[in-house]
Order: sequence, then C-alpha cells, then structure tokens
Amino acid sequence: MRTPTAKAFDALVLDARLRQSLVAVRSLGRRGLSIAALDVLNVPAFSSRWCRQGFVSPADDATDGYLAYLEQVLAPSGASVLIPSADGTIALLRRHRARLEPHVRLALAKEPAMTIAINKEQTLAVAKRLGVSVPRGLVVRAVSEVPAALRDVGLPAVVKPSESWVWGDSRGVRVVSQLVTTPDEATRAVAELTHLGCVTLFQEFLPGRREAVSFLYAGGVIYARFAQWAKRMSPPWGGESILRQSIPVPADIGDQAERLVREIDLEGYSEVEFRRDRAGVPYLMEVNPRLSASVEMAVRSGVDFPYLLYQWALGGPVDKVETYRVGNWMRYLAGDLMTTIAALRLRGRPGVARPARAVLDFGLSFFKPMGYDCADWRDLLPTLKAAKDFTRHSVTALKGKLAPPRKNLA
Repeated sequence: MRTPTAKAFDALVLDARLRQSLVAVRSLGRRGLSIAALDVLNVPAFSSRWCRQGFVSPADDATDGYLAYLEQVLAPSGASVLIPSADGTIALLRRHRARLEPHVRLALAKEPAMTIAINKEQTLAVAKRLGVSVPRGLVVRAVSEVPAALRDVGLPAVVKPSESWVWGDSRGVRVVSQLVTTPDEATRAVAELTHLGCVTLFQEFLPGRREAVSFLYAGGVIYARFAQWAKRMSPPWGGESILRQSIPVPADIGDQAERLVREIDLEGYSEVEFRRDRAGVPYLMEVNPRLSASVEMAVRSGVDFPYLLYQWALGGPVDKVETYRVGNWMRYLAGDLMTTIAALRLRGRPGVARPARAVLDFGLSFFKPMGYDCADWRDLLPTLKAAKDFTRHSVTALKGKLAPPRKNLA
C-alpha cells in the first residue's frame, strides 16, 4: 500500500478499477493535469503513464474506514477535484458532503438533483409530468403485491430496485435489476430486494434497441451532447454497454432527455438511457448522474466528458462541444466474452441471442474496424495488466468448475 505524500494533484479519480475511471485518468493526464487515482485494489489504472500516483485503501468501499483514508490522502495531496464513479462511493460522499466540500470540489450535481436522479421512482415521476414515455409498471413494496403486478404488467418483466445502493446496518450493498419470466422468479426477485429494504419497480420488458444520450449541463446551458446505441450488453437482456456505436442524437430522445435534465437541473455529466419497443417508440429507463462505463466512446468520438466534468467541477469556464464523429464502434472485449458465454448459458431467455448467433456475432466483430475499451497504444501498461488479471481470474474460475468434488471423509 502506498502512503500519501505531500504532492499536489489537480484531481483525484476514485473507483480506479472501473473503465470510466481509467478513461478519466488518461483524458485529464493528456491535458497536462496532475492526476492521482484511488481504489481498494492495485488496479490497471495505476499503471497508466498519466497516473502520477495510485493509492490503495486498506478499508473496503463505502465504509467509514474508506472515508478516513480518503481524507488522509486529500490532506497533503492538495487535489482540487474529486471524481467518483461507483454507486457506493457516491453514496458515501453524499452522506459527508458538508465535511468534504470545504476541502475539495466534488464532481457531483447538487443534492436536490442527485436525490431525484439516483431514484428511479422519482425520475419516472418527473418524466411522466413532462410527457416522456415510461415503461408500464408498478411500485411493489412487498411480496404480497406481486400477484397484482403480474396481472397488470405480465411476463416477462424486469424487477428493478428504485435505487442501486442500499445502506445496511454496517455497510451498504449494490443491488441490480433482474429479468423474470415466471411467477416464482418474480416472487424471489421481489423478496430479495424488499428484504434489503428496497422499493421495487415491476416493469414490462422492452425488447427494442437501447439508446443513450449524454450531456454536460451547467447553469442552464448544454455544453455537450452525445448519443450511442448498444448492440450487445451485459447481462445480454439489458445492462452495461459492451458493443456500441456513436450515432447522431435522435430527435425524439434527444429532446426528451434534455427536457428531463433541465427539469431536474442535473448539472455536470449525466447519461439518460432509453429502450425502444417493437414499434420503435422510446421509453425512459433511467438517468445516471455520474461518468458511465461507456464514456470512452464519447471521448474517442470527440466529446471529452471527463475534462468537461473537471472544468465544471473546478468552477471555471467550460468548453462547448458542438459536433462529434458518428459511426464509431467500440467494444469491451472481456465483457463481450462474458456476454457470449452468458448467451450460451441463458439460451431461450428474452433478449438473449441464440447460441449459434451469439458465437457468430462475437467472431465477426473482430473483422469490423473498432476501438477497444482500455486499449491505448500510447498507454499500454494498463491494457497488459488488465489482460493478465483477466487471464489469471479466468483460469482460477475454470479450475474451480473443473475440479472434482471433494469426498466426504467424515
């Protein structure tokens, strides 16, 4: 573990294990800024030529110990801006904004806007008020309400936590959406989430194209817009973007997303995600008020969101970006491999490609000109370390699955 040193940094990037954090380190470093990164592990981003120093927290994410270590790093480093990306880290920082903000600028929207943006129930309520289409669904607060949800919404459906981070007695936990196709699956999914104290959304499953519009917004001005669509996701039926392409901002969702961001007054970076139905009608899925995992596509297409976010957080002028390159493809190779394996394991599930189609598409993607997440010829060490770590973890997992069961010697 590296200990903090009396060295000034322009920005400290948290959650350095995440793809968007490595993008932020590279983006800001190329601008001549002094960048440090922090995580609970020794991660590839620390190897970047643009990472001046990597800090490894001895305490777990989103804990009081993590906060104490962060403050220990901030005190001598002189970092001007703090850039978080993980739900748990953001939840922790929000809890202690008053304690942190006298010493560092947080790259997060103000609390009223954050409160709405991270809560799907509140976000959808604002969208309805604006006339933005939302998926058919119900709020389910107990397992006893599942039969009514099944009657009104039907199957397949998506069971979503209203918020992605839930605080427990000792620490928080990240919770995710689940696709359900039977009453038993629906009951189990709702039971798991409500047991953790989550308010649950029971929504129809939409099978169409997933599109997202990203913004840098501040003081009533949109400084940058960017749109992309996801051809493959993890999990396959809907999750983080794995294979995606930059597109012009669609007129329908572009207008809806901008009105939503302005209504919430969601300053800084945000990504507004939509899913279309079979007829092509877009429905709002969620708003992410943080750097998203797919932000590298925007950067490589000419919209440097991490730098714009830094400018905004610092309180100075923000560059305005009017155009970007469309038609660019990007692929997260490790995630695409896992998505293809999942398609074999989850065959027949809604939104999952047939096994032969999934394998063929995975192979054909190598013949399409595209960029690869985390791969940068000017900064190879993080790529090599990520490949090494992925190989080691994959071999360990494979050995565990192939190992014969232990005999009971008792």
